[in-house]
Amino acid sequence: RRMNQEDLATKFKDPDDPFRVVFLCAMWMTGFDVPCLSTLYLDKPMRNHTLMQTIARANRVFSDKPNGLIVDYVGIFRNLQKALAIYNPGGEEIDYPVKPKEELLKELGEVIKQVGDICVREGIDIEKIMSAQRLETVKLLDDAVDILVAKEGLKKEYLTISNNMRRLYKAILPDPQAEKYRAKYMLFKTLAHKIRSLAPDVEISDVQGKVEELLDKSVEAKGYIIREPASLYGEHRIDLSKIDFDAIKKKFIDSRKHIEAEKLKSAISQRLTAMLRLNKSRVSFLEKFQELLNEYNSGSINVEEFFKRLMEFTKGLNEEDKRAISANLTEEELALFDLLYKLKLTKKEQEQLKAVAHQLLEKLKRENLVLDWRKRQQTRADVFLTIQNILDEGLPDSYAKPEFENKCTLVYQHVYDSYYGSGKSVYAVA
Repeated sequence: RRMNQEDLATKFKDPDDPFRVVFLCAMWMTGFDVPCLSTLYLDKPMRNHTLMQTIARANRVFSDKPNGLIVDYVGIFRNLQKALAIYNPGGEEIDYPVKPKEELLKELGEVIKQVGDICVREGIDIEKIMSAQRLETVKLLDDAVDILVAKEGLKKEYLTISNNMRRLYKAILPDPQAEKYRAKYMLFKTLAHKIRSLAPDVEISDVQGKVEELLDKSVEAKGYIIREPASLYGEHRIDLSKIDFDAIKKKFIDSRKHIEAEKLKSAISQRLTAMLRLNKSRVSFLEKFQELLNEYNSGSINVEEFFKRLMEFTKGLNEEDKRAISANLTEEELALFDLLYKLKLTKKEQEQLKAVAHQLLEKLKRENLVLDWRKRQQTRADVFLTIQNILDEGLPDSYAKPEFENKCTLVYQHVYDSYYGSGKSVYAVA
């Protein structure tokens, strides 16, 4: 009686609810979406649309679940080809949605061999690592990681294939046949994890592409560093503004050089991503950093020179931090100031730009940036008109009409991208 009163559908869809097993007679088989469902046991005949819908119940991707497991007690998948024909009237070859475990096991064995071949090719002794004692294992793992991150192409190759290995291994579990691959799987997975821990996924080229769309070539990039909370970078974050350069140089010399270079590269990459999110005019820093990465990845410079130039680049970022403080502007005002800036401005004209940035932000926040302002044509038009009016009144006389119109467009795009309304913005998040 109590079960009749409970919302069993909602409980079963909740991955944290202990209600995990259902014996199904009718209803929930078609159209009942439970992404976290991992296993179906079939003991009654099904055909056509119903069979395809049933497969889809377990085959939804959820969190780190790559696929579902279907246990067929009655030979139901003899009808699968007929069911697929309903969705393929043209007779073209389509991807079979179900694979026997034997095929997956064969694929897993091939992929694990591919990962092992990479290690052997690069001089990593897999058997030695697997048979080592605890402290020796840690040393050998770090040595292996230092080799795998020495070249960007090698690192990406290893991570790509190990990702496929992980997907196949999880697809096979909990089949006991996966046990014969477990030792090598755990080793290769550990190496991949240690590599990723050095550098979270920040694709510089993707960030650069988005930024450059918003910038006009006439804008001079003036960089300022924003201090971000440590939580943005995780517990292993390197605070670039507090680096002891002599100490980090000594650590580089005394330890695994490629790992230390990867750590510093990652810290700079994260810092640049945060900088660009708050001020798109900082793209010149990104371009310089990308040029340095390209040189290193192409083999034009060795790891010692790469690390040296990363250190110099870091010092440059920290110098920009001091300029931000001396400018006596908020982060938001600095972003507008950089967009409005042009070459050959006098000191007086630069002070005018600071005043314009302050006045514009104050008026927009007070009157225009209301809830969901970006969704309505009228509120968008009001924001653009406010920008035009304040820039028209406040910009120095040296700004010709084409420059004025260009600056209005750049500032509006920046406001549109950065401010969501009702006090919400990228700056509020930071």
